[in-house]
Amino acid sequence: MSEHILFLTGKLAEKQLRGILAKMQPEFSYTVHQLGLKVAALMTADMIGRRLHDTFGADRIIVPGRCRGDLGGLSQTLGLPVERGPDELKDLPQYFGKAAHSFDLTEYSVKIFAEITDAPNLSVAEVIQRADYYRQNGADVIDIGCLPSTDFPHLEACIKALKHEGFTVSIDSLEAADLLRGGQAGADYLLSLHESTLWLADEVDSIPILIPEKHEDLASLDRAISQMQAKNRRFIVDPILDPIHFGFTRSIVRYHTVRENYPEVEIMCGIGNLTELTHADTLGINSLLLGICSELNITAVLATQVSSHACSAIKEADRARRIMHAAKANNALPKHISPELMALHDIAPHPYQLDEIKEFADQITDPSFRIQTSPEGIHIYNRDGLNSATNPFELYPKLGVDNDASHAFYLGVELARAQIAWQLGKRYTQDQALKWGCVVPDTANTVDVHIYKPANPQTTNDS
Repeated sequence: MSEHILFLTGKLAEKQLRGILAKMQPEFSYTVHQLGLKVAALMTADMIGRRLHDTFGADRIIVPGRCRGDLGGLSQTLGLPVERGPDELKDLPQYFGKAAHSFDLTEYSVKIFAEITDAPNLSVAEVIQRADYYRQNGADVIDIGCLPSTDFPHLEACIKALKHEGFTVSIDSLEAADLLRGGQAGADYLLSLHESTLWLADEVDSIPILIPEKHEDLASLDRAISQMQAKNRRFIVDPILDPIHFGFTRSIVRYHTVRENYPEVEIMCGIGNLTELTHADTLGINSLLLGICSELNITAVLATQVSSHACSAIKEADRARRIMHAAKANNALPKHISPELMALHDIAPHPYQLDEIKEFADQITDPSFRIQTSPEGIHIYNRDGLNSATNPFELYPKLGVDNDASHAFYLGVELARAQIAWQLGKRYTQDQALKWGCVVPDTANTVDVHIYKPANPQTTNDS
């Protein structure tokens, strides 16, 4: 027997909800119940508790995505699950598709080594502070970077302080003396050893990361691998990722070659050589590189946040590794798993077309403004009519808010958001900050819009 679902809605959205459900031809049976309010977005759990007297034999209830209140308590009162649906009715098909294909993003198979590149110039306290920040953004290992021809008298103090705070630590230098000091101070990893410095692995317990003796010299890397295998010691191999136009494509081939030759060895990829040295948004670069890591079973990446344009690179790598892991585990493309790798654009930026927005506008009988976007531009409407433009400045003279500063301010903020969303191909939802994937957390970009809104609440799409 199929599941029976009760959909609660308002007067304006009832017709549209019925139409969408009919087109979906769902496997479940359903009842659509109009709860006696005009705007579904204003529905609350308390209101449902007061007005809903029949659950129509439902196995669960789905309420509008913007429904406020304690749905858990309401579920207990009604004796069946009550869930929020999507904010937009047009997203109902995707909502039910996601319910059938949920992905676990708590798992990952790639460790992130986050390098503090200027550690010699920082105090021990500053190193700890930076390490805390990197760990909060997903780092598994804190990499202490040494600088050429720069004294680092507090190297040991940094490592010991980090270990005391529970961090896993690596020491990163091309100087054998720095690596030896770091290993003796308790570093868990040494970046990096080559054929001529393998003796360091006999002096400390740190796990070595092996690189070619000379750039692109895979034969020397093979010899280093053989020596470590003969000693039955754990190690990680890094064939070195090169920047674009300085051997990038050849370096990808090297990684593939090493994986083909050594199916079981642990491999590291220094993704900072691409994110730092390419003036392009790092979110896409990280997504692609972590996809390559997933295909080649690369188990560690070295990430940096030095350049201003790479200021969220560690967080991006963290989300990318989780999404790629989930896609691989489910034998799926990295699509429709999580929106966190999308900052500039959205999958479905315009849930409603212009003719649908015109139909909404014709039903409005109150003075509150609604703002929506379509491929044609920005649309704002209330009982006095619909106005459309691609530039918010063209709309202002038509809104009649010259003598209402707070209302004008509110509409200015919302229309600016709508313009940015329309220009980039992002989803705009009135009264909500634009979503920027993992680059900007939603909580960092939200305020109580009611501080600025006029007395009559502004409402959005009646979902």
